[in-house]
Order: sequence, then structure tokens, then C-alpha cells
Amino acid sequence: MSSTLDVSSRARSHDEAPRGAGQPVPRARRKKKDSGRYVAYLFLAPWFIGLLLITAGPIAASAYLAFTDYSLIGSPEWTGLDNFRRMFDDPRFYQSLKVTFIYVGVSVPLQLAFALFLAMILDRGLRGLALYRSIYYLPSLIGGSVAIAILWRQIFGAEGLLNGVLRFLGADNPPGWVSDPSYALGTLIILNVWTFGAPMVIFLAGLRQIPTMYYEAASLDGAGKVRQFLKVTLPLLSPIIFFNLVLQIIHAFQSFTQAFIVSGGTGGPADSTLFYTLYLYQRGFGNFDMGYASALAWVLLLIVGGLTAVNFIASKYWVFYGD
Repeated sequence: MSSTLDVSSRARSHDEAPRGAGQPVPRARRKKKDSGRYVAYLFLAPWFIGLLLITAGPIAASAYLAFTDYSLIGSPEWTGLDNFRRMFDDPRFYQSLKVTFIYVGVSVPLQLAFALFLAMILDRGLRGLALYRSIYYLPSLIGGSVAIAILWRQIFGAEGLLNGVLRFLGADNPPGWVSDPSYALGTLIILNVWTFGAPMVIFLAGLRQIPTMYYEAASLDGAGKVRQFLKVTLPLLSPIIFFNLVLQIIHAFQSFTQAFIVSGGTGGPADSTLFYTLYLYQRGFGNFDMGYASALAWVLLLIVGGLTAVNFIASKYWVFYGD
């Protein structure tokens, strides 16, 4: 009798156990799962190949070449830190740094200020806002192109459109803006300010997220438009300003096409438009000194990374996140 009860209880416990518990996964199910994983790897393969061949590979090669003497013809010869020591005795290296820092330090604040100004105008709800937004965004799309750089050189040339207008207005002997060391860099700064479309669209999106009740409360407290801008708009828009500031600084340090086309690839006149990237290009592909050019590239990376880190550290003193 007891043995019959034991058998029946074991049978009930076996029936109540989760189906498949303690049992091996069927081979067909494992095979299907593995095939799904392989399909995922197959779709990811182009991205991994691009990462290795286009990004990680060149970065590693550049890091190695920065410590070598390489002329693109023979084999690289290890020289240690010689390329970095050469920078301390290279006057054009310091000139390129000077020109680039002036370009970034002047053009980026002006560009962001102009972009914010236009964003506030468009935020008033003008008719055809989508059309205006598209038109103002267009310079950001074409501003870095070769065609615009050639057009800029024609406008600011000695016989260009600007001087034609100035002569029509009665000006005598206007300068050749792109051929005068005193004005050449200024024309490129104006070109960068003109490409304000991308930060303007981001500013406009940020302005749309500020609740109107803050402006109504400030108005009831007697704050005018200027005070509302300083005490309401800027603090609440500070994360967007910080975002645009970091992006535009990085973008400005990478500027190359404008200076190359306007100066004919020389950085002239008198190295007044010798951007850091242009000097790097001259050393690498003009003098075939690829080892020194790679060292210059890594110094630029350190400069941009350092400035970005400083911006993030300083942001805690002026960026308001609402917490």
C-alpha cells in the first residue's frame, strides 16, 4: 500500500514540475538560436570592418608614425620624441597655433551670438517659419564647400564684388581683403560666422522648450525685455549654449577648406591664414614629412581634448540644468 502511494506521489511531482526543467535544450532550438546570432554578426560586420579599416587602423598608424621619420617613400624609421622636439624650434608651428586660436576665439563667440539673435527673432512665430529656418540653415550645409570658398575669394578679392561696391560708393583704392595680411584672416572669420544655421536651429529648439510662465512672472515683477533675457532666457538656455559651444569649437579647429582655397594652399599672405590643419597638410603632403605631420595631428587632438575638458569643468559654474 505504501509503495503504491510513493509511486503515485512521484508521478504527481513529475507532472507538476515545469515542462522542460532539467531537460537539455533540443538541438533544433540551439541551432536556430546560433543561426540568429550569426545573422546579427553578419549585419554588424560592415560596421566593424569600417571601424577597423577607417577609424581604428588609421589612428593606430598615426600614433606609430608620430614617433618615426617617414617620407611616404621609404620605410618608417623610429626616432622617438624627435618630431615633438622639432615643434619647439618651428616658427610656423607657433604661427599656425596663433592664427587658429584667433580664428576660434573670435569666430565662435560671434557665430553663436548671431545664431542666438536670429533664433530669438524666429521664435516670435513669424509666418513661413519653416521656410526661413531652411534658408538660414543652408549656409551651414554649403559653407565648408570648395565652391563657397572660391566665391568668398572672388567677393573679397582686389577686384571683387565688395571692392566694386565700395568704389561705386566713392571709396578710393580699397584694399585687397584676401591679399592683405591685416584683413585676410578677418574674411575667413566672417565666413565662419556666416555658417550660423546649425547652432541657430538648435537654439530655436531650446527656446521653444522654455515655459512662458517664467516670462510672465518676470514681467509681473517689473523685469523688462533685457532683464528677462539675462535672468530667464540665458540661464534656461545655458545647456544648449554649452552644447553649441563645444561643437563649434571642435568644428572651428578642424577648418581647412576655406583657408586652403582662399590662400591657394600657402596660408598667405605672410602666413596670416595659416590654419593648423593647413600647416599639417603642408608638412604631410607638401613636404612628405608624414611623421612630423602625424605628431602635429596628435598635438591638435590634445589641444581640442584639453579645451573640451576645460569647458566641461567650467560648465558647472554657469550651466543650469534645473536640478
